[in-house]
Amino acid sequence: MAAKDKPVPLDMDRLLTDAATRIIVCCGAGGVGKTTTAAALGLRAAEQGRHVVVLTIDPARRLAQSLGLTSLDNTPRPVKGIDDSAGGSLDAMMLDMKRTFDEVVQLHSTPEKAEQILANPFYQAVSSSFAGTQEYMAMEKLGQLRARADKDGSWDLIIVDTPPSRSALDFLDAPKRLGSFLDGRFIRLLSAPAKAGGRAYLKVFSAGVGVVTQTMNKILGAQVLTDVQTFVAALDTMFGGFRERAEATYSLLQEGGTAFLVVAAPERDALREASFFVDRLAEEQMPLTGVVINRMYAVEAPGLSSGRALAAAEQLAEEGSPSAKITEGLLRVHAARAEVATRHQGLARRFSAGHPGIPVVQVAAAAEDIHDVEGLRAVGDSLAGG
Repeated sequence: MAAKDKPVPLDMDRLLTDAATRIIVCCGAGGVGKTTTAAALGLRAAEQGRHVVVLTIDPARRLAQSLGLTSLDNTPRPVKGIDDSAGGSLDAMMLDMKRTFDEVVQLHSTPEKAEQILANPFYQAVSSSFAGTQEYMAMEKLGQLRARADKDGSWDLIIVDTPPSRSALDFLDAPKRLGSFLDGRFIRLLSAPAKAGGRAYLKVFSAGVGVVTQTMNKILGAQVLTDVQTFVAALDTMFGGFRERAEATYSLLQEGGTAFLVVAAPERDALREASFFVDRLAEEQMPLTGVVINRMYAVEAPGLSSGRALAAAEQLAEEGSPSAKITEGLLRVHAARAEVATRHQGLARRFSAGHPGIPVVQVAAAAEDIHDVEGLRAVGDSLAGG
């Protein structure tokens, strides 16, 4: 490998122990190990003396249990079993999308208005299923955690596991998409009756949208349309607040105390998604710290190539003795793993060659699912180059 193609090593421990690092965002395509990476980083930072909170999004059940999160909980809870001899601490929480939306409503409206919104059937549907709501609420919760940390010093490091999405860019796009939804023509059409009121209502809708209303009544039903209009009217005073908080959190992500880690797997599609994200972060002037290539295959005898192992296996197959069959089987397993390991290394090299200067750390594939603190500790060692 040419020197210029060699990946720049990522000094993870330096990042985690630097007091200037206040937020770490783990992002990337779905299924590449973002949640495990975020949890392992949180554990390692806590065991090195940081006060950490990890905001995770729907982790696997066994990983959730290892963090003490046996049920969905929107409140940070202490993680048991960590080594706190350095004076650190680790809290973890899972994002409850609807509850976070409810908190936003209660915090930014009067009690009467909040009760009206929370009881609205359309709100109950939107707060749980509207496209982009999970990504936006992750941003909201990040803003809340940082505000609390600044106020009472609960944590000096927040680690965010971004939501699993069809596209790794959804997390950055969510505030803009929600703003577009709130400003959209459909929403303004629905809010017109409440704003106009009385006879003006009839004038507004008789001037060209009456047919649309009749059609929507037939499709949705009069009660559903009324629920939508009531919801939009009740939320109207909060629209500006949504955008302002989104912009504030977006600016927070661009600050020097924030570090983005793009997590990928050694597969073409995942690395292509990582490349898109690296480019997008540069466009948005987000502080990219490095790339984690997760689940890399390795072999115990790197000097024995796949081809040589298969050739030796073929020779042993002709002997037919029990010991020869066992050795033959082991050689074939090694050959298969060596072939995958070679492919993984080739993909990692091509990624680094296409993104020179971006620090990269490779994390070995675990023999089994991570389901306890010891497993997370091992992943943390690998992330730190061990």
